Amino acid sequence: MAQLAQRHGSGPASLTEIAEQEDLPRAYLEQLVINLRDADLVRSTRGAHGGYELTRAPEEIQMSEVLRALEGPIAPMICVTDDPGHSTCARTGHCTVNFMWMRVRDAIAGALDSMTLADLVPARVRLGTAGLAPLASQPNTTN
Repeated sequence: MAQLAQRHGSGPASLTEIAEQEDLPRAYLEQLVINLRDADLVRSTRGAHGGYELTRAPEEIQMSEVLRALEGPIAPMICVTDDPGHSTCARTGHCTVNFMWMRVRDAIAGALDSMTLADLVPARVRLGTAGLAPLASQPNTTN
């Protein structure tokens, strides 16, 4: 997603290019983009100049959306998941640590809600910013 944010506004990026930049297997990225596409965070374009691009500006994509699309509900323990599809623990009403796990979940979700994809990619690194070389010349500081 950081690679797509860097390239935002310059057209689709191929998974092969992203895999090379991030030193990741292309097959792994193919699995990730399925969930990202299902969450309407990326769209694909077919053809010789096709690939993937963000559906919205990096400033409009919260990191909590990205993490939920890739990992599922934000919950340190299943008993505090906010996903209605998961059953709750039978001990929730009298568990001595449930309150702690709820606070941990809320703190994590709050931190992720307060960050956008743009926070991971400073404006000076984004492709298309005047005077910058293509991404291949940029240091890779985030995956």
